[in-house]
Amino acid sequence: MSKRILVIGAGFAGMWSALASARLLDQVGRTDVEIALVAPEPVLHVRPRLYEQNPNGMKAPLQEIFKAVGVRYIRGKVEHIDVASREVSIAGVGADGSQQRVGYDRLVLAAGSRLFRPQIPGLDQHAFNVDQVADAAELEAHLHGLASRPERAGRNTVVIAGAGFTGIETAAEMPARLRDVLGEDAAVKVIMVERNAEVGPDLGPGPRPVITQALTELGVTWKLGSGVAAVDATGVTLENGERIEADTVIWTAGARASELTAQIPAERDRFGRLHVDRDLRVRGVDSVFATGDCAYAATDDEGNFAAMSCQHAMNLGRSAGHNVAADLVGEALLPYSQPKYVTCLDLGPWGAVYTEGWNRQVKLTGGVAKALKTRINSEWIYPPSADRAEALALADPRRIVVA
Repeated sequence: MSKRILVIGAGFAGMWSALASARLLDQVGRTDVEIALVAPEPVLHVRPRLYEQNPNGMKAPLQEIFKAVGVRYIRGKVEHIDVASREVSIAGVGADGSQQRVGYDRLVLAAGSRLFRPQIPGLDQHAFNVDQVADAAELEAHLHGLASRPERAGRNTVVIAGAGFTGIETAAEMPARLRDVLGEDAAVKVIMVERNAEVGPDLGPGPRPVITQALTELGVTWKLGSGVAAVDATGVTLENGERIEADTVIWTAGARASELTAQIPAERDRFGRLHVDRDLRVRGVDSVFATGDCAYAATDDEGNFAAMSCQHAMNLGRSAGHNVAADLVGEALLPYSQPKYVTCLDLGPWGAVYTEGWNRQVKLTGGVAKALKTRINSEWIYPPSADRAEALALADPRRIVVA
């Protein structure tokens, strides 16, 4: 192969970037360009579902899809990006931990994001989270172990730190999950702690009455206006000095783009995302495209920018993959645009709430919205089959997915 496109990451954005690049090259009949994707394992972690039970089942294999469309998979973890020489250093994830350097002609940075963990005493030692599959599995094992502990208020109490999207979805599931372990008659408490003055501060006022109604009926409560100051083995202390006894503390407060974005000599936003143009090329770095949670990308001409979400990552990936290949072989680029924005927030056994637009106008609630959320979580966000024609067709960047 005379040229190489290198994609870093096998999440929603990375997977669709690789498939979209393959689609463009297939359309123009170019066989002299290699598409390589590097990730620790050839699987898609279905991260939006990790607040649910059985997180170890939230993986989808990608190797057969990559083989079908001609994407070379490289097992490893990128440790360093050398933009000047157009090379990356990859640490092996096998037993020998060997390293290799791989060159590229164009790079797609789709390394995703990680949960933000501030320097709060005891947070790393005592708090759980649902950020990655292993993290969510650790939480699930802990919950199942509660039944063997002496009965007391703290054993039956879960504190959710953060009342944003992930915090709400996690909190809504917790009463039922606790009772599955402790018994249907157990007196359980699920308490959300949020520094801001409202539940769902980033979700706006539109869906808030539905959210608070659902949480109240599920038995979830919240404390607003004071964040977590410290975590220990038996509970949390809030910034206002209040103490909550809880054997289970779940941290959900925010995400930051992959640390690899700091290795690109370009402007980043407060979440670490690289500023990109409408083609998703990193501003000032011609050979690098950023996508998914690594990209600070305008979705429209109205001043809206992509959220760090699966919904935007899939379409950002398709656009970045098309454009990086088109740029390399001299074909027309398609500016990224995703003006339609929706949210579908899972509210556990109560149902869900579905909104449309950046002002989040409520369109569906309860069981009807829950059916839509179930379809999104179990069908729409999963990879395509290993059928080459189907996979390439679904990678069309003009195919706007709003899940």
